[in-house]
Amino acid sequence: MQKLLKDIKQCTICNAHLPLGPRPVVCAHPKSKIVIVGQAPGTKVHASGVPWDDASGKQLRKWLNVSGEDFYDETKFAIIPMGFCYPGKGKTGDLPPRPECAQQWHKPLFNELKNVKLVVLIGMYAQKYYLGKTAKNTLTETVKNYQEYLPKYLPLPHPSPRNRFWLTQNPWFEVEVLPELRLRVKGLQN
Repeated sequence: MQKLLKDIKQCTICNAHLPLGPRPVVCAHPKSKIVIVGQAPGTKVHASGVPWDDASGKQLRKWLNVSGEDFYDETKFAIIPMGFCYPGKGKTGDLPPRPECAQQWHKPLFNELKNVKLVVLIGMYAQKYYLGKTAKNTLTETVKNYQEYLPKYLPLPHPSPRNRFWLTQNPWFEVEVLPELRLRVKGLQN
C-alpha cells in the first residue's frame, strides 16, 4: 500500500486542469475499517495537505462523534476523495472533482483495504459513483433511504457550512441518520 500511496501523491494526470497544480490528498492503511469518500479538497486542504482540515471537516467529525486524533488514525479511517486535488472555483462553489482520480486510483486502493466494514459516501459525486443505479434521483432521497445501502455504504450530505439550509429543511437527518452513523462508527473503533 505504501507504494500505491506514494504513486498517488506523485500523480499529475490532470495537472493541466488544476488551477493550483497537483497536490493529491489521500490517507489509507491496510487496517482501515471505515472509508470516508468525499468530493475533493478545498483551498485550505490544498494548502495544508491535511484532509478535511477545514470547517467541513470539523462538522464531519462532530457528525461521526470522533476526535481529531481518531479521525486521523489511518488504521481506523481511510480518507479517499473522489478527486484528490483541488479542482478550482466554479460559479457557486468549487468545481466538481476531476473524474480521472476515481477511475485511476479507487479500485487499486480498495483492493488494498481488506478490513473495511463501512464506506461513508459524502455528497452526490461519491454516491452516484459507488451506488450507481441504486442511488435515488436526488441526494436528499438517497440520504433519506440510507438503510437500503447498509451495512456497506452510508450516504451523507456534505458537511459544509453552506449546507445549513439543507439541514434546516431536513431535520430527520439529525434524528435518524446521525445516530445510526455514530453507532456504526463507534462499533468499528474497538
